Amino acid sequence: MHFVIARTSREAHTSISSCISTSIQGDDMGAAPTNKMPHPHAVFVPFPAQGHITPMMKLAKIFHCKGFHVTFVNTEYNHRRLVRSRGPDAVVGLPDFHFATIPDGLPPSDADATQDIPSLCYSTMTNCLPHLKNLLRDLNGAAGVPQVTCVMADAVMSFCLDAAAELSVPCALFWTASACGFMGYHNFRFLLDEGLAPLKDEEQVKNGYLDTQVTQARGMSKHMRLRDFPTFFRTTDRGDVMFNFLMHEVEQSSRAAAVILNTFDELEQTALDAMCAILSLPVYTIGPLNFLAGQVVPDDGAQLAMIRPSLWREDHSCLEWLRGREPRSVVYVNFGSITTMSIQELVEFAWGLANCGYDFLWIVRNDLVKGDAAVVPPEFLEATEGRCLLASWCEQEAVLRHEAVGTFLTHCGWNSTMEGLSAGVPMLCWPFFAEQQTNARYACVEWGVGMEVGDDVRRGVVEARIREVMGGGGVGREMRRKAAEWSEMAVRVTTQPGGRSLANLESLLKDVLLVATRNAG
Repeated sequence: MHFVIARTSREAHTSISSCISTSIQGDDMGAAPTNKMPHPHAVFVPFPAQGHITPMMKLAKIFHCKGFHVTFVNTEYNHRRLVRSRGPDAVVGLPDFHFATIPDGLPPSDADATQDIPSLCYSTMTNCLPHLKNLLRDLNGAAGVPQVTCVMADAVMSFCLDAAAELSVPCALFWTASACGFMGYHNFRFLLDEGLAPLKDEEQVKNGYLDTQVTQARGMSKHMRLRDFPTFFRTTDRGDVMFNFLMHEVEQSSRAAAVILNTFDELEQTALDAMCAILSLPVYTIGPLNFLAGQVVPDDGAQLAMIRPSLWREDHSCLEWLRGREPRSVVYVNFGSITTMSIQELVEFAWGLANCGYDFLWIVRNDLVKGDAAVVPPEFLEATEGRCLLASWCEQEAVLRHEAVGTFLTHCGWNSTMEGLSAGVPMLCWPFFAEQQTNARYACVEWGVGMEVGDDVRRGVVEARIREVMGGGGVGREMRRKAAEWSEMAVRVTTQPGGRSLANLESLLKDVLLVATRNAG
């Protein structure tokens, strides 16, 4: 089969616009089907964690604005969290943008926190398929709802491939992490074959073994160390749930009709080329997704804007607090939706921030500290009065775009990494788990926009790193220059005429997802 990463093409842009106009009247929200072809219906199935739901929701809104009827599938647990976070209206939807739920197979809980990831991965893989099949059958039998024409599934929810196959509709997989992260997981088998994984004993985590250089991993940077691969190989158990789950899910990707990534070619070309060669199917880069959504989703789409995927209540005072502060004067700190730390690490970060001398906005989730309340020392609050804001959650894209933000202290999750790159903000990297370590290595060594804090958090190191990046010295200046270059490139591939990301999206629709609709017509 011929496979390519879809490239910029005015012909592709024209042909897909023609295709959509023949199948749907117009390109607006809620557009009605013509007499010639039925309304296309895409069912979106994200992995049930915030970092996966957020980009999948952006993609769902883009599809909706391209004329698709959308069904967005949350787990029952996350459905309840959305209602608590945003109220009942959060899941009402629109006439042609519906929410649906399936159980995740885990014991009932109403905790306002991310579920245990290994348990969640195993449970979705082994329990969700029959529930999704039933949902798809119910959708096809529901009055006034168009027949399901495609499934858009998270790439770590590969059971969706089997559900889509039962309906004989295409299933595209959305790999919500980085291309280098995908290749990191794909290389788990290489690490096995080379005897580098699993670990011989737990001491190898501490004794320098993880600093072993790995230069022959396919599609990866030549600067990779063992510690830079996704963390799930750091087990002494060949039967470890996460180690095997990720190997399985990555290998299942070759069964999809296409794979989609929130990235752009210039950023990850080597990894993308390797992905294409391995999967032998179309791989579409449509990132940065926040910029693409800005191009496709209308500013005046007030009803659609009300549909937000945040599982935490957002603190809107963050943007007000930033207003009026000097450009590039604020350190923004957010370790994402899953990262946890010890109370000792929290205290070291707190005093590093307090001693750096800069203003800072710090997102402190209520479940940030393992097994304890995330409470900072009262002396810290006194020392930082007037120059810090602690919040439980925020509108991160808007914060990063604010001119006051000068540095992003981050866990290097892929959404955060892409949003930081898009905004042109240099990063201080403290990855927690999974492919965050891989993203951090690329940010620091390949892209030139990051600096490592180090695994062993010390207030003096945190303070020194912040001063280095925020200051006027050569290192900080060079990081800001590289960050600005990547931001400009991200703008070019998504917002300029003939932008590649939009052309790739339209090729995905035309060549993969609207085929069933045209055949049905």
